Amino acid sequence: MQKSLTAPAAAGLRLAGQTIVRPVKNQKRGLTDVHITRTGKPLIRVQGGRHALGGHTATVFGASGFLGRYIVNRLASQGCTVVVPYRDFMGRRHLKVTGDLGRVNFLEWDIRNTQSIEESVRHSDIVYNLVGLDYATKNFTLEDVHVEGTERIAEAVAKYDIDRFIQVSSYNANIDSPSEFFRTKARGEQVARQIFPETTIVRPAPIFGFEDRLLHALASNSKMVTSNSLQQTLWPVHAVDVGDALERIGQQDWTAGQTFELYGPKEYTMEEISQLVDREIIKQRRRFNVPKAVLKPVADILNKVLWWHTMSGDEIEREFIDQVIDKSAKTFKDIGIEPADLAGLTFHYLQGYRSSSYYDLPPSTEREKREEKKYLHVLDSQ
Repeated sequence: MQKSLTAPAAAGLRLAGQTIVRPVKNQKRGLTDVHITRTGKPLIRVQGGRHALGGHTATVFGASGFLGRYIVNRLASQGCTVVVPYRDFMGRRHLKVTGDLGRVNFLEWDIRNTQSIEESVRHSDIVYNLVGLDYATKNFTLEDVHVEGTERIAEAVAKYDIDRFIQVSSYNANIDSPSEFFRTKARGEQVARQIFPETTIVRPAPIFGFEDRLLHALASNSKMVTSNSLQQTLWPVHAVDVGDALERIGQQDWTAGQTFELYGPKEYTMEEISQLVDREIIKQRRRFNVPKAVLKPVADILNKVLWWHTMSGDEIEREFIDQVIDKSAKTFKDIGIEPADLAGLTFHYLQGYRSSSYYDLPPSTEREKREEKKYLHVLDSQ
């Protein structure tokens, strides 16, 4: 029977009467140190990876929405255990494959059911609240979701003394805003901080990505009727950058109790964004401007009468409110992220709106560079 090598023989192997000396390399340990959380609970941190075990357990309310899938993917693909409360059974299935087996777990919940909320958070050490409404529905008002819903979630977080609570609010959140959406978002921030003082507030700018309501609304012509002639100014931010930021904010202790404003590197008007979209999809979308005094009451009626969403009065009101940056808040720079510019990513998200005649053409920026080369001439002095 062949004997196993002893410890000294591991460094030197005898072969044909000669000894081959192999240096023993210093073993590099992974990041497996014990981290003590705010509540004194020990947490084993791992270096991460889809098959990693250990790390945080996070609950993400509103995970089936646009932004939710990005933060769930970030957390689950790094080995965190993610609890996803859901209402729609079919609306949550795409999240299952974002992590390894057992990393993503689903619990049915209702925003008015306190017991279901407590069941969703009691085993977690991080809780994200991404729940929000752009417009009121027949079942939920903006007050129900942004204020009362936040209050129930914050109370459950405080009851189980969760380490971290991240409340995702909105840009322009202001208690005195003429928009009900911005007013209720600001009140939600106040309620969260009153119940759980170490709440981290995150205010993302209008987000663009594969499932957004910014680029796709302009490309699909669903925003045909406007009221402010597309003059609203925004700092659009990439969904991937916001998902990355939410992950870092949740896992860095110094961010507790802070307020973050997440916005892109460049300011645009809606008209400039519309021009970028039209140039990318190689189509000219028509816009009709209707006075606010006429369109706003009509939009309120349509939102109440139709069972599918078209527009609401509060969305018309928001067209007249430019994005204002809170200079006292933290930004991407504080967590080491450089946000991407909208102009460089329009092709990535809008190619599907092109006709078959132009589908395979390069991005508009590349076409423009080719056109410029046609008019480059050698100077006489050269």
